[in-house]
Amino acid sequence: MFTTQRQTIIEFLCAQAAIALKNAQLYEQAQQALRDLQKAQLQIVQSEKMSALGSLLSGVAHEINNPLGFIAGNVSMAQDNLTDLLEHLELYEENTAAEEIEDHAEDIDLEYLREDFPKILKSMNVGVEQMKNISTSLRIFSRKDQEHKTKFNIHDGIESTLVILKHRTKANHKRPAIEIIKEYAELPEIKCFPGQLNQVFMNILANAIDAFEEANVGKTYAEIEKKPNQINISTTNVDENEVKIEIEDNGSGMKPETKERIFEQGFTTKGVGKGTGLGMAIAHQIITEKHGGEITCDSTVGEGTILRIILPIV
Repeated sequence: MFTTQRQTIIEFLCAQAAIALKNAQLYEQAQQALRDLQKAQLQIVQSEKMSALGSLLSGVAHEINNPLGFIAGNVSMAQDNLTDLLEHLELYEENTAAEEIEDHAEDIDLEYLREDFPKILKSMNVGVEQMKNISTSLRIFSRKDQEHKTKFNIHDGIESTLVILKHRTKANHKRPAIEIIKEYAELPEIKCFPGQLNQVFMNILANAIDAFEEANVGKTYAEIEKKPNQINISTTNVDENEVKIEIEDNGSGMKPETKERIFEQGFTTKGVGKGTGLGMAIAHQIITEKHGGEITCDSTVGEGTILRIILPIV
């Protein structure tokens, strides 16, 4: 039998349950809104990173300036040598005195010119090819994605990224060059968003280089030379439907708790002001959501880190 007091209690409990249910719904809506906001943030940052290549262009410009300076110096030498050769030929036309011709040939070191001039032109061609490769790599890396997936050679994307990062991998006064070891299988072209995949490669490779720089602090050049910084890049066919890319470094590795959070938005292993915690989160979103693939991280402290990416071919 319901008394007035019991009825009041039941009504109170019902009211509290309704409030709790409403709060739960509001909480779920808030959580969903937060997830949507985080996803939108990643997409915005991703777009900004693809358009803001300024930080990379300084390194690319440096790589272009090297062969340009090389060519400019050789062109100057080539012009001087050509002038001497033309003067010598003019003497053949204007003079019949063999002695004068021999003297001039000795003055300009004609035998040396005959041997050296082809080498100069060959060096100029090497410089030109380097410039072409850099230009092509920049064009491949920064290509604008269309609304639909297009066929793309994965190796072209990796190679273009390596060229753009070359200024960070070559030797300097602090350390030897970072060794890049590549083992490429014969892969079919895959349907993808090339620009986005290039950004994934850039994030992973740049992180590996950053990790080397941190691990090398306090080490001498000789110490690093004994155990060189290495990045191994391999590609394989998983089966007729998927391909796998593995990027491994022999850096200091990560602790298990760090590895578990590597794709978490906002999480970074870098010092204050050095990392946004968005790079690997963006990479995860591009691989899993945009391409329906998988990306995993395996790392051992003191041994290094390996990122594995599996992508569908179509």
